[in-house]
Amino acid sequence: MKNIKDFSLDELKEEMKALQEKPFRAEQIFQWLYQEKVKNFDEMTNLSLELREKLKQNYTMCNYNIIKKQESKDGTKKYLFDVLDGNAIETVLMEYHHGYSICISSQIGCKMGCKFCASTGIQFVRNLTAGEIVEQIIAVEQDSNIIVSNVVFMGIGEPLDNYDNVVKAIRLINHPKCLNIGARHISVSTSGLVPKIYKLAEENIQCTLSISLHATNNKKRSSMMPVNDSYPIEELLQACKDYIEKTNRRISFEYALAKDNNDNLEDAKELVKLLKGMLCHVNLIPINKIEHGMYTKSSNENIMKFRDYLNNHGIVATIRRELGSDIEAACGQLRRQNL
Repeated sequence: MKNIKDFSLDELKEEMKALQEKPFRAEQIFQWLYQEKVKNFDEMTNLSLELREKLKQNYTMCNYNIIKKQESKDGTKKYLFDVLDGNAIETVLMEYHHGYSICISSQIGCKMGCKFCASTGIQFVRNLTAGEIVEQIIAVEQDSNIIVSNVVFMGIGEPLDNYDNVVKAIRLINHPKCLNIGARHISVSTSGLVPKIYKLAEENIQCTLSISLHATNNKKRSSMMPVNDSYPIEELLQACKDYIEKTNRRISFEYALAKDNNDNLEDAKELVKLLKGMLCHVNLIPINKIEHGMYTKSSNENIMKFRDYLNNHGIVATIRRELGSDIEAACGQLRRQNL
């Protein structure tokens, strides 16, 4: 059966016509799904019994089951969700002073092979659909009894490798009759799929683009991120400049600092040269240790020196607050687990 959460509002109106129902029923269903967050069609009490029966016969609601939930000493929660086909994904809820942020997955597994990520080496299974992506937010809100205000596509998978479903999910998350989360509160991270960055620039979505950069030359970046062999730094930065010009949106560059690898003053100097004049921000990430990982976290002294050098030379840089590392919920630590 079809997942009813996979449809945009306009698509659901067409579905209603096919069921010989009035198109306005789609808006009522959206209200139940995304505002009331009901778990079954019988709870949609302003729909006729006949329509509810049609819905049960033709659609599923894709209600995730929680296989495991862990809570960090800092309050971060990590969910392992059953995606209802024998596979599982992880989703992380973080609390900040400005509200709740959620880090969501876009694929079951990942093809990118980044050497600092726990998802590396785990077989790619499939893309998540738009409804499956959105369901992560709904399931977490229901379980924690909160409202998410910020969404980050930085969980398992490469979002731009699942381009159509991710863009559709962003539009659903942003839609006023759906979750109504502002586009500027939605961030999409990519390892650097250059053609998709150009494509995203044309979508007229005011979300934040985050680029996983992590190195200042092609040799070093390719050793950390195989995607760089296909789309080297020069091509990636040109796509970023085009994105900024088209959208007038600041790009965030993610830079994970690994001891004795990419954390010295020479790297900082090269990063300034690469990014000088761009509308951007650098998010410095103390690299997290993963099982069988080849990198260790840079010293706090080096991290602060790196940040200060960037800031003193015109590149706005901040150090990401570490959340959830004690439950392996921090950056790069998520991995798909089997049921």
